[in-house]
Amino acid sequence: MKVLKKLAVPAIAALAMLGTSASAERIAISAGSVIVDANSEPTGPALIMIEDGKVVSISTTTTDFEADVVIDLSDKTVLPGLIDLHTHLSGDPSGEFWRAATNPPEWYTLIAAKNARITALAGFTTVRDLGSRTDQVTQSLRRATESGVVAGPRIVTSARTIAIVGGHGDTNGFNKHVNDAIGSDFACTGPVECSEKVRTASKYGADLIKITATGGVLSQQGRGLEAHFTDEEMKSIVDTAETLGLKVAAHAHGARGIEAAARAGVHTIEHGTYIDEAAARAMNANGTTLVPTLMAFEGIKKNLGKGFYTPVVEDKIRAVATFAGTIVERAIEYDVKVAFGTDAGVFPHGENAGEFALMKAGGMSDRQALASATTVAAEILGMENEIGRIAPGFSADLIAVDSNPLADVTVLEDVDFVMVRGRVIE
Repeated sequence: MKVLKKLAVPAIAALAMLGTSASAERIAISAGSVIVDANSEPTGPALIMIEDGKVVSISTTTTDFEADVVIDLSDKTVLPGLIDLHTHLSGDPSGEFWRAATNPPEWYTLIAAKNARITALAGFTTVRDLGSRTDQVTQSLRRATESGVVAGPRIVTSARTIAIVGGHGDTNGFNKHVNDAIGSDFACTGPVECSEKVRTASKYGADLIKITATGGVLSQQGRGLEAHFTDEEMKSIVDTAETLGLKVAAHAHGARGIEAAARAGVHTIEHGTYIDEAAARAMNANGTTLVPTLMAFEGIKKNLGKGFYTPVVEDKIRAVATFAGTIVERAIEYDVKVAFGTDAGVFPHGENAGEFALMKAGGMSDRQALASATTVAAEILGMENEIGRIAPGFSADLIAVDSNPLADVTVLEDVDFVMVRGRVIE
């Protein structure tokens, strides 16, 4: 065994400096136990070898190896990094909607960089960012975290959200001059114009398309939570996205809006508050997955009655609050596939893993909940051969915790070690 550097968890800062990658070194992780994927049992003591940012091998032979760096996690359980399919890195919780008219774009870039590191430290090594505050924020952050300039997770981004004119996702609540000045130019009317917005999103680097298929809770529009786009508009969006190799995620609360979005062929339904049997049938028929974002509902309920939100928003929060606790329960009843996503940014970033307890309360097992944030989420991203498990050739996206999450998935609320692409995050 050849060891050039041996590092325990508190002493790994040398591998974590921004812009410095450990990928050129041969890294050995000595683990107390390894869970290679959500369908497997813990291995007991094991050795993970990493080179060029990828896993080379996993072995129960822990004494005969050569490495430039050894990371001692012999008292920890090591498992694949977690995936959050619904985040907003460029935003923090705020009821002060008017700040959209006062903050410069550069502010949101700094907020996004801050939240990227916080999110990674919470154990989330890949995120899907579904709607940034300004143009090019998450596209730039995606590049920065990939290159190691900024500490953070792998980012898959929809960039700006496509919405109907005046609907959730468009700019609301200001006079016309302000609305026009700070709008995103991604609101559309009619199949042709909506198709053009998809092409524009693709042109400027979106990895997928996000639409607001129904009204939403936190925007200043007060037109209810049912369908916003016409069937023809949504079908045009999905068809155009597919020709460009892009998937579509649809924010949707109302049951008929969920049903219509699923019929149009969207790949995921975000929130799914009022999902019913008919909506579930449409989702199952089209292979649509539910991303329930339970933490978002918890977060907004905590701020009710405190003057945090405007009256129009408070009315909508009260409308959804009664249904939020049974979203997963209904999804299980209707046999709808569920994947992990939180809507972080509606609640504080870094608290993402609180979603696991809420999923369990809805009837998911510890194993199902872990799978939803690893293998299932990786499949949704089309990255099932790169992330979501620990295997040779996969990205070295690893986390470590004190005990077995298959026995109690809520231990993932306290992550002790994070590696993204072979880089330790501190």
